[in-house]
Amino acid sequence: MPALDGIRILDMTQYEAGPSCTQALAWLGADVVKIEPTGSGEPGRSLAVGGNYSAYFCNWNANKRSVALDLAKPAGRDILLRMLPHYDIFIENYGPGIVERLGLEYETLKALHPAIIYVQLKGFGTFGPYAHYKSYDMVAQAASGAFSATGEIGGLPLLPGPTIGDSGTGVQAGMAILAAYIQRLRTSEGQRIELSMQEAVTYFMRTRIAFVGDWGEQACPRMGNMMGGAPTGLYRCAGDGPNDYAYLVTVTDRHWDALCLAIERPDLVADPRFVTGEKRAIHGEELVQEISAWTGQREKHEVMRRLGDAGVPCSAVLDTRDLYRDPHLLARDFVKTVEHPERGEAPLLGFPTRMSASHVEVKRAPYLGEHTDELLRADLGLGDEELDVLRGEGVLA
Repeated sequence: MPALDGIRILDMTQYEAGPSCTQALAWLGADVVKIEPTGSGEPGRSLAVGGNYSAYFCNWNANKRSVALDLAKPAGRDILLRMLPHYDIFIENYGPGIVERLGLEYETLKALHPAIIYVQLKGFGTFGPYAHYKSYDMVAQAASGAFSATGEIGGLPLLPGPTIGDSGTGVQAGMAILAAYIQRLRTSEGQRIELSMQEAVTYFMRTRIAFVGDWGEQACPRMGNMMGGAPTGLYRCAGDGPNDYAYLVTVTDRHWDALCLAIERPDLVADPRFVTGEKRAIHGEELVQEISAWTGQREKHEVMRRLGDAGVPCSAVLDTRDLYRDPHLLARDFVKTVEHPERGEAPLLGFPTRMSASHVEVKRAPYLGEHTDELLRADLGLGDEELDVLRGEGVLA
């Protein structure tokens, strides 16, 4: 049985921060019902390439069901409120003030369903001087220190590639939801959960701050790729591609000795320039040249294999195309295949959590309003005639 079988979620989220949370819970077995505006649906559907069923939307909304409902109409809001008692969790990440204007604030929903777990994800939270500011992933990362610590030494602040402002917040929201659900099992009481994207991203900044931030007394510098001193760092490999590199790390003397043997340079172990970690840092440029002479003659996957087999922490720099073809990810069944209306089949990167007693098959993201009739029949007992009337009034899509 799926771990979260029986838990039901009303998902009023958009883009990524909220959808990443509810998709994770869906992949753990929760029944996630996505409430979308009629017309074009939530804006993530048409973000980037893909019309109303973009790759962006598909990657964050698998294993959900969709109800297309016009909440601006009183009848649409009434349907949502009638659905509410059938669900355990309500979650939204709309812009500041929107759910309040729709009359869907916590106090209203709690009055109808006292056990509801009500979740809000906002760029800067729901109170404080910035609470009315709008935000996206990049804004949250800039506000959390992530930009300031990313980039080359002496270079500009740089946007990190992963969308930790959005999906990082979403995963933390999922953890809070499960904690609230466990608490409800003990107390029978629901509660309100609020997350600030700015605060959520600072969670990922703690290691950098701890190492070089002096308890917040100084700003962490940009360090490029050479974290911790040579030989740790990025090395060019054979080939002329933009990602023909490997990254290796040596933390212990055992790593260092293994590296020297793996690159067939045992002489470096006794080289006076490199006999201690301090000296390796002082003579870092010379050491990088020695190692680069070896990596530059080998393809990045060979470098990864040779060093990995020797016990040196190392990875080829995989680009996003490589991920779908990586033999390790394929062997672990991490790359899934789902139906797609235009492609026939489409690859989808999976969920990293594996549970021995819980399995959920990955399913494609829903089409807009695909499950409207099915769910309104099941949850509210509406018949064909009532559904036709509501659709004729523009309440349903």
